[in-house]
Amino acid sequence: MVKKTIHEINGRIKDGSVNVVTAEEMVHIVDELGADGAAKEVDVVTTGTFGAMCSSGVWLNFGHSEPPIKMQKIFLNDVEAYTGVAAVDAFIGATQLSESLEMEYGGAHVIEDLIRGKSVHLHATSHGTDCYPRKVLDTNLTLEDMNQAVMMNPRNAYQKYNAATNSTKNTLYTYMGTLLPSLGNVTYSGAGVLSPLSNDPDYTTIGTGTRIFLGGAQGYIVGEGTQHSSGGGFGTLMVQGDLKQMSSDYIRAANFTGYGTSLYVGMGVPIPVLNEQIAQATAVSDAGVTTNVLDYGIPSRDRPALRQVTYEELRSGSVEIDGNDVPTSSLSSFKKSRAIAKELKNWISKGDFFVSMPVEKVPKGISAKPMKQTEGIALVSDIMAVSVVTIGKDASVYDAARTIMDTAFNHLPVINGDNTLAGIVTAWDISKAVSKNKFDLVEDIMTRKVITANSDENVAVIARRMDQNSVSAMPVIDKNKQVIGIITSDDISKLYGRRS
Repeated sequence: MVKKTIHEINGRIKDGSVNVVTAEEMVHIVDELGADGAAKEVDVVTTGTFGAMCSSGVWLNFGHSEPPIKMQKIFLNDVEAYTGVAAVDAFIGATQLSESLEMEYGGAHVIEDLIRGKSVHLHATSHGTDCYPRKVLDTNLTLEDMNQAVMMNPRNAYQKYNAATNSTKNTLYTYMGTLLPSLGNVTYSGAGVLSPLSNDPDYTTIGTGTRIFLGGAQGYIVGEGTQHSSGGGFGTLMVQGDLKQMSSDYIRAANFTGYGTSLYVGMGVPIPVLNEQIAQATAVSDAGVTTNVLDYGIPSRDRPALRQVTYEELRSGSVEIDGNDVPTSSLSSFKKSRAIAKELKNWISKGDFFVSMPVEKVPKGISAKPMKQTEGIALVSDIMAVSVVTIGKDASVYDAARTIMDTAFNHLPVINGDNTLAGIVTAWDISKAVSKNKFDLVEDIMTRKVITANSDENVAVIARRMDQNSVSAMPVIDKNKQVIGIITSDDISKLYGRRS
């Protein structure tokens, strides 16, 4: 039985006799020597991950101006930062968007600009007080002009991520990247074999005070991250480090089309091999890390899992779903993750980095709770018109015009003989047909590709779908594609008007 202490390992780091390997290398060592032999041979295993970590940001202290100001609203390069603390402290979040450039620029870009030595424009306003009389401040600052710049990321380094795909007929733009229609691709994130938390799933050496690699500098784990859900294998970490010591090689801003900005963060956690149990845990391979492929076409917290996959399958370039090979792509950089694990290995080997045990371990076996909602969720069935007026596809344009005049419905679902949906025709379609002296069949002027709703869908989701597709009404259909109602933008506006 092997037993080592942190003190012993740090002694070896100091005298240069320490044996450090990456988590990728440890897989082969354990395979060759077994867990006991590997524990005797290896002192530290290094991990690494480099991916989009939206829950990231930086605390900044600007120093006092003359005359002083108590900043109540602050913008850095037109990106708002949070100022609800002391007079000249602010927190800029990675996903906060620019007031003028919107999704093209955000807090993540401000953070990267600062690391790169660029000057950023600070605009601050205040009501003014006796001790802080100034009301407006404009100045340009670099990172070196600030007293402190502390990266404090509430949720980083997910143990693993769900993979994403899309079963709908429309392209979806998400924090998991662009998802092609009809299960056209699968995206995933995380470093698999190099993932910090997958190499110490019991958090034996990971917790408050653990020294880590963060953004190219030494940082620390503060504790469990927000939404920490270790019971299901989705643990997270809250981390901090000095932004002034970080490198743009490992902190990069990113734009996700249709979603917004995020920050790519490079992180590595060293795992001291204290015994054979830890040695065995650090031998996890891509084949040993599993996750689910979720259908992001279902806009719900409880998206269905289409299948379970391993990171080995995901990294192969394709996975099988319903008998089809679906291409996969990673939102993380395995190349960067590997570089982080190697650089951390080099720091330790040279005696520039010492390992530490946490003063408190990250908790095991807990689950993140969903939001408690005290008001009912409005469903399509709550507000849709059930006495919907339809028209047959073989009716004439004249018949459709008369129906609209008689019923005051501006949208007529067009049905087949079995009452299934064939299309939709609007008052505008009829007006165009009449202007062209076209009085043929409804089938000739109807829209065939109809955006529809289901009765059990959330109204907020339907409102988003209407906006995305620039429509003002949607037929509601059942599982047999028969029309059972219609919902309009007016129905939704009235609902939200009653609640405001």
